[in-house]
Amino acid sequence: MFPEGFIELLQASTGKADTVAAALSEAPSVSIRLNPAKLQECPFPDAEKVPWSPYGYLLKERPVFTLDPLFHAGCYYVQDTSAMFVGHVFREVTQHLQPGCRVLDLCAAPGGKTTDLAASLRERFGDRYSLIANEVMKNRFAVLRSNVETWGDPCVATVSRDPSAFGDEPAFDAIVADVPCSGEGMFRKDEEAIADWSLRTVDFCAARSRRILADIWPTLTPGGILIYSTCTFNHFENDDTVAWIAEELGADVIPLPPFPPAVNTQYGYVLLPGLVPGEGQYVAALRKQYPDNISSLSGRSNGTFPVASAFISATGKVPSPSGRNTAGSPVAPLVNVDRLTALHYLHGDAIVLPEGAPIGPVTIGYEGHALGPGKNLGKRCNNLYPKNKRIRMDIR
Repeated sequence: MFPEGFIELLQASTGKADTVAAALSEAPSVSIRLNPAKLQECPFPDAEKVPWSPYGYLLKERPVFTLDPLFHAGCYYVQDTSAMFVGHVFREVTQHLQPGCRVLDLCAAPGGKTTDLAASLRERFGDRYSLIANEVMKNRFAVLRSNVETWGDPCVATVSRDPSAFGDEPAFDAIVADVPCSGEGMFRKDEEAIADWSLRTVDFCAARSRRILADIWPTLTPGGILIYSTCTFNHFENDDTVAWIAEELGADVIPLPPFPPAVNTQYGYVLLPGLVPGEGQYVAALRKQYPDNISSLSGRSNGTFPVASAFISATGKVPSPSGRNTAGSPVAPLVNVDRLTALHYLHGDAIVLPEGAPIGPVTIGYEGHALGPGKNLGKRCNNLYPKNKRIRMDIR
């Protein structure tokens, strides 16, 4: 089942090869993380709280998310419990951040960690923060942009840049780098990851991670925090790379206290299937050292991220302290519909709105949550839901 050399490297890196290998043959778990700006209670019965995420829930079984209007309204995000641990570490080591802070999610697609960071930052700072979600791969960027738009936080912007294109001036108080990796932690969800794995792939991924980090490093302010993570187990891409960051780029590894069932490594945490319900995840935290001639920085001012062409998203959106898109278009009246009508709307069908609904542009909603635009003509409502987001499966 496993590629040659994998078990040996897994044992050398974790000491838990038998436990992990056995778990990788089992069915994966399913979990969600609520959008606290839209939903406060888990909509699925008997869900179990995730210990390291204030809004994470482990579900008993996998529902048909496609047929849940709340999913399309951005009320929750489907995310593996282990991936949520990156958000936990971010919250623990960035308590010093101030209003107006600037954060970069460097390798952000499909958007799970971006939306987790956004929820945490909004809870602390309201609109007084800026989060840039970057994805260099164009096909993955489209998914990221769609998920960020659905989540609906006006302080999050999406860009597609190579790390080297961000320049060489300090711009970010914290960077989260969930770098592309050999994907060992995703073996039971991704057969392609198994097929592509080799010791040579591990070496390639470790070298690529270091190139990515070296390119983005100048944009992290002195004293700023780097959250480094992968979804793999081996020490070459994990602890060895953290040691390289500290020595070659100039950073101090932040000690992380025990947090069972996560396993402490030399420099970070690793979450291992068989010990946790989710997939494999590694995360470590580092603080960028100050230049010799600077003893400290005062922290971020109370402004928001400056509008600069290098950071404007492909959709023209930039972070706005007013809580609105800088385009400033007015919001059409919200008209709530029932579940079946909502599904027909999400499917792209023409719908009929409840009696008394305003004529003209409207926002179709479900249980008070916006789904998308429409134009009510009275006897019917023109469906303006984006074609690329429409449900394709049978909704009956």
